[in-house]
Amino acid sequence: MLELVSEHACFGGTQRFYQHESQAIGLAMRFAVFIPQHAETAKLPALFYLAGLTCTEETFMIKAGAQRYAAEHGLMLIAPDTSPRGANLPGDSDAWDFGVGAGFYLDATEQPWAKHYRMESYLGELRELLLRELPVDEKRVGIFGHSMGGHGALTMALRHPDWFRSVSAFAPIAAPMRCPWGQKAFKGYLGEDRARWAEHDASALMAKQDKAPFPAGILIDQGLADKFLAEQLYPEAFEEACARAGQPLTLRRHLGYDHGYYFISSFMADHIAFHAERLKA
Repeated sequence: MLELVSEHACFGGTQRFYQHESQAIGLAMRFAVFIPQHAETAKLPALFYLAGLTCTEETFMIKAGAQRYAAEHGLMLIAPDTSPRGANLPGDSDAWDFGVGAGFYLDATEQPWAKHYRMESYLGELRELLLRELPVDEKRVGIFGHSMGGHGALTMALRHPDWFRSVSAFAPIAAPMRCPWGQKAFKGYLGEDRARWAEHDASALMAKQDKAPFPAGILIDQGLADKFLAEQLYPEAFEEACARAGQPLTLRRHLGYDHGYYFISSFMADHIAFHAERLKA
């Protein structure tokens, strides 16, 4: 059951914020949806956006400037929260890169996180909920994201290719097994088994592919003035894995751009157009 929290006219369409009780999470969850103007009986292509560390369901909709381009292409935009809220687990708010606001889009197996930190299952639940409750075309759904959410977009697309027809990312954590953010999250949520970590590492997942999972291509944009590039992101690892798998990849590196939403908004039109082309009927 969806509870409408707020609704706003936006570029001829509607920006909505919803709350619902999640069975996967066991708590109330919030998400945002932009619905462009459309015929009442029409099913629309939809694009999930997964946000990065510390963000909420509001961040993308407020900062990215994406609704203008989604309205032009007739795309729905869906932005879930980045973690459970209100679990009140010991230490869940002690750090900005683990716990609240940092669910890493996986299902935790370690206690006390395993009960509520089930973001991969939640995304599947949310997808099914939206197919029932909103005018989403099941066969035309894509996914993209930023940083931790870029990691999520790549791994969710690779782990669930039947859910998503297109995928792109801004400055993704492309090889989390190699970086401090990923190692901290994986150890905390998944324990010490690195084989389990590899199941949620985009570069490791791509390296195991025997053919291109997205033959129409993957788009990644990366700023070269990003202070996290060298230590945390490793786009070159994903680039190498795509080359081995024969996966078409457009990895664009941009001088002067950093890790934030000034960067994201600068190339948002390109990403919306990329997905719109691949989600055509």
